[in-house]
Amino acid sequence: MRARIRSGDKSAFSQLFDEYAKAVHNHAFRLTANWSEAEDVMALTFLEAWRLRGRIDAEGGSLRPWLLDIATNVARNSRRAARRHADALSRMPREEPVPDIADEAIGRMDDAERLAAVKPAYGKLRKREQDVFALCVWAGLDYAQAAEALGLPWAPSDPVCREPAENSPHSGNSPRRPDR
Repeated sequence: MRARIRSGDKSAFSQLFDEYAKAVHNHAFRLTANWSEAEDVMALTFLEAWRLRGRIDAEGGSLRPWLLDIATNVARNSRRAARRHADALSRMPREEPVPDIADEAIGRMDDAERLAAVKPAYGKLRKREQDVFALCVWAGLDYAQAAEALGLPWAPSDPVCREPAENSPHSGNSPRRPDR
């Protein structure tokens, strides 16, 4: 059988596989402690055995020790490759987590519903009132900031205004119109 395998006889190699695959697989499992990795080691062992078939002595006994030696080397190489891979990954920059857009999408849908509910009342306001409403309610500006942004005079005596007294036009701290 050795001579046939050495010469590349596929049926002899198939017989070798049938005879020793289970022993190689069990040996690989003992080396890796993982059935899936053991399957990979077994497959690579027979691939390597086929590649190295020319080195088989024509005379001798069982090929089991030769196959188990190949399996040991394959398992060692696999562990080394896995360690190198893990080391390479650890040196790579970490990716920023991708934010979940579901909350943002739901928030946008809620905002659209609220805007649709407010739109009829908003449409009844005068243009300047709409501008002030948009800046104060939606953009979060206070009345003084909205007045400054719109270039409007700001009167704290207006019942709508709720700013502290230090922003009174009489205190000298009143907002000025921006230079344009």
